[in-house]
Amino acid sequence: MSAGETWRALYRHFRPHRGVVVCGAVLTLIGSLSGLVQPLAAKTLVDRLGDDEPIAGVLLLLTALVVCGTAIESVGAYVLERTAESVVLAARGSLIGRLLRLRLSEVERTQPGDLMSRITSDTTLLRAVTTQSVVSAVTGGLTFLGTILFMGLMDPVLLAVTLGVIVLIGGATGLVMPKIAQATRRAQEAVGSISAALERAFGAFRTLKASGAEERETEAVRAAAREAWRHGVRSAKWQAVAWSSVGLAVQVSFLAVLGIGGARVASGAISVSTLVAFLLFLFYLIDPVSRLVEAASQYQVGSAALARIVAAERLETEELADGRVEEPVDGRAAEAAESAEAVESADAAEAAQVAESAQAVGAASVAFEDVTFRYREGLSAVHRGVSFAIPGPGMTAFVGPSGAGKTTVFGLIERFYEASGGRVLVDGRDVREWPLARLRAAIGYVEQDAPVLAGTLRDNLLFAAPAASDADVHRVLKQARLDGLVERLPDGLDSLVGHRGSMLSGGERQRVAIARALLRGPRLLLLDEATSQLDAVNELALRDVVAEVAREVTVLVVAHRLSTVTLADRIVVMDAGRVRAVGTHADLVARDPLYGELAATQFLASS
Repeated sequence: MSAGETWRALYRHFRPHRGVVVCGAVLTLIGSLSGLVQPLAAKTLVDRLGDDEPIAGVLLLLTALVVCGTAIESVGAYVLERTAESVVLAARGSLIGRLLRLRLSEVERTQPGDLMSRITSDTTLLRAVTTQSVVSAVTGGLTFLGTILFMGLMDPVLLAVTLGVIVLIGGATGLVMPKIAQATRRAQEAVGSISAALERAFGAFRTLKASGAEERETEAVRAAAREAWRHGVRSAKWQAVAWSSVGLAVQVSFLAVLGIGGARVASGAISVSTLVAFLLFLFYLIDPVSRLVEAASQYQVGSAALARIVAAERLETEELADGRVEEPVDGRAAEAAESAEAVESADAAEAAQVAESAQAVGAASVAFEDVTFRYREGLSAVHRGVSFAIPGPGMTAFVGPSGAGKTTVFGLIERFYEASGGRVLVDGRDVREWPLARLRAAIGYVEQDAPVLAGTLRDNLLFAAPAASDADVHRVLKQARLDGLVERLPDGLDSLVGHRGSMLSGGERQRVAIARALLRGPRLLLLDEATSQLDAVNELALRDVVAEVAREVTVLVVAHRLSTVTLADRIVVMDAGRVRAVGTHADLVARDPLYGELAATQFLASS
């Protein structure tokens, strides 16, 4: 990002907390400025010693300045640290809200582990730059100017010597700052790669072990860790150079001032007490210069993390529940507080629309009108003019070779993707005109891999219908033939199912997914090979349940088993992204060669 974009993005995170940050900055500044009086008090102390005057009052004043300055500065530091944590919390909350509303196509193009690292790791680096960096730059700059002013009043010649050294070394330090940002950005990218690699491994843990791939995957993660280490060390090296330049500038200035100042004392141009006070100011200059270098370093580190956060915020999201679409964040969009209000309003609208959809009665109708679709530019079309009409209720089966576009039909109905051309209609209304929450509230969807989430069995069943009653839960358990499983589990519905349902069998996971969809009380039920992992007994029982549900609900099934297909009221045969034929089993066997071939060779059961 450009410097302007970076500052606008920083201000967007900083703005909700600007009042507290200003308060912390004022306290820090007061603590810093109190130190400016100390060299003047030291000058008075030296003069009084030379004149043999009492020094007790000056010593008490010095002690009071040190104690009060430290206390005030400590309070300011706490206020800033607390605000920094609030900035991280707000940034994480906003980013989580956006990432969970991403379009499916965006998630499929991005590594989930990398997205997670932007929430966990990158936002942590944002903590310092939005508060400490800003405050350090302001307080350090003002204290630096105040110190320079006092030094100039004491002796302009020695001030010129000091500034000459600082400017020379500071210019060289400035060349290092971009290298810190570059190394930090690459280190954060490598951290994202670590998360992505681990997510990949744990996502297919049994496959990893069965393939004997532990060493290979370990090496892949270690390689990403080494890359993060390499760039982290490089960033640390340049930061060390920047920090050491502060000490070098002060030490060289001290030597120059000591030599030239000593000569000026010998010539009578300045007094010894003035030289002592000037040297104290010079050492005191270490703090504001250090703050300025710290602010510059933190800005470079934070801007690298901020660029990754903004890139995630610019990913395309789905519309909010009230029909509005979240605009990509570009540093000039709505501020964090307004965004939080929008999300809260959207959640309320979503709840109202889900309740309204739940009260709707009657099976949904579905129609495709000359639909074309490709997953992204450059890829071949998945749908090439798909058209069909399905009235409700009843069961419709979609069959065809792999890659024919059957599962994509469900993705377009759910609006996981937008059709490239044509129209997808539910109840005679284009799905793009439906409020998204209301559309999905009317649909129950069981995916091919029947995902089960970590947590309890109850959590999984209530995931799509959190307000369902215990009676409804027990009803769907019986329908999905899960009541026996619940009785066997040690804690019943409150038993943990493991990561991605690892403690359940494949068939049990499918039945949980089916029960979850049924509990939603849908008007349209989408089953994508939902019984592929069931044994014959459970498949027969669930087939009867689906047939019963289809009397009142529109059921669409992607199936490869003839036993399921023959129960359908209609069958849609797809091939190469087109609808080849629509009819009943007996009709299609007689008139469609592809369906006849599928019935004879691909289906697992015989006619």
